Amino acid sequence: MPASDFLPMITIVAASAVLSAGLTCAIHPLLVRYALARPNARSSHTIPTPQGAGITVVLAALAVATVAAALISPASLGTVATTAAIAILLGLIGAIDDLRPIAVTPRLTFQTLAVAALVLAAPYDLRIVPAVPIWIERTLLVIAGVWFVNLVNFMDGLDWMTVAEVVPITSAIVLLGLLNRQTIPANLIAAALGGALIGFAPFNRPVAKVFLGDVGSLPIGLLLGWCLLQLTYQHHAAAAILLPLYYLADSTITLLRRMVGGEAFWQAHRQHYYQRATDNGWTVTAVVARVFSLNIGLAALALLSAWLTSAVADFILIAVGAGAVMRVLMAFSTPRK
Repeated sequence: MPASDFLPMITIVAASAVLSAGLTCAIHPLLVRYALARPNARSSHTIPTPQGAGITVVLAALAVATVAAALISPASLGTVATTAAIAILLGLIGAIDDLRPIAVTPRLTFQTLAVAALVLAAPYDLRIVPAVPIWIERTLLVIAGVWFVNLVNFMDGLDWMTVAEVVPITSAIVLLGLLNRQTIPANLIAAALGGALIGFAPFNRPVAKVFLGDVGSLPIGLLLGWCLLQLTYQHHAAAAILLPLYYLADSTITLLRRMVGGEAFWQAHRQHYYQRATDNGWTVTAVVARVFSLNIGLAALALLSAWLTSAVADFILIAVGAGAVMRVLMAFSTPRK
């Protein structure tokens, strides 16, 4: 996508933000009445707060991305529409789970089917490591995709946290598209998703008036993971790792620590580093500001990686990014004086 498409991308972001904000305003009274999330021992909020506004974020993003594909790049419409349909189906599962929790096994089954449908929709000749049999590669992609969808859901436990993560990532993806390092469908979806979360942000700022809920966090994780997969298919795996590196580290380290400790790791908890930070004296605003700043830095490293296209540079940049992430995790796990 040439740099001359900068204005259309800004238009997509703005349209998605306005639509998301408008839909959130419209649906808020219904969420207050039917979808209150009441605080418990694992919650970061202290008063009943409506959840489920993620439906407006996802619908706004997918509607704008689909229209943009039809107008800007009709050849991309099929890919965008297929991705949107699968994301909406996963969002419906999340909506049911928000209203009446689904058991772990059927929830993971539905998630796996959604991720598998998206992975298998890719052309047969689209490969990451051609030397590996395609069935092994795509099986690993499905497993990684299910984990990514869930970790985005796990990390959506603090006001503005998802905004602080997704907006820098989608902004970087759009810039990579303008530099011809990303596919047009992924660029359109990233621009619309980032814009929709910007429109949602005023309603979720501390103290939040409304939460995304699983109806939002699950399809957002699916869409974000798909955009990163397209970046990997374009031979920019280092950038695809750097962009979500904070989420990957916080969730994966926390999961492994709970598994080693013999805990029921599939159950809700308050042991993520960002949650421990609030227990250690960090304000919510301070936590999300630190995460946002970190993600801006990781986005800069990802852009540099895609620009240099060097294996040595990728190794160095990932090491720098990992060091920055570890510093934040250590700060979050240390009580503030």
